[in-house]
Amino acid sequence: MSDKKQNDGNKEKKRKESILDLSKYLEKHIRVKFAGGREASGILKGFDPLLNLVLDSTTEYLRDPDEPYKFSEDTRNLGLVVCRGTSVVLICPQDGMESIQNPFITQDA
Repeated sequence: MSDKKQNDGNKEKKRKESILDLSKYLEKHIRVKFAGGREASGILKGFDPLLNLVLDSTTEYLRDPDEPYKFSEDTRNLGLVVCRGTSVVLICPQDGMESIQNPFITQDA
């Protein structure tokens, strides 16, 4: 039985952490792109490890009917929505990007 407890402990330690740390974007505006081309923005209220998202005050950006790859000025208010993680392609902050340190530059000097 002690071997089983050790194996159970190892399984808990081997749990993979999410690549994205979305906790710093909670209660902030984000923009989400979905498979199929839809885009929406809203306030991130919650998420899980599968990147299922809960967005509040959500606005969907509608595409131009004449040019399917171009967004029109039209939007649609959706309110509170749950976004399925398997369809999420991109998540970014609505306010802009933040710069990160280049991991490929060596700190010799």
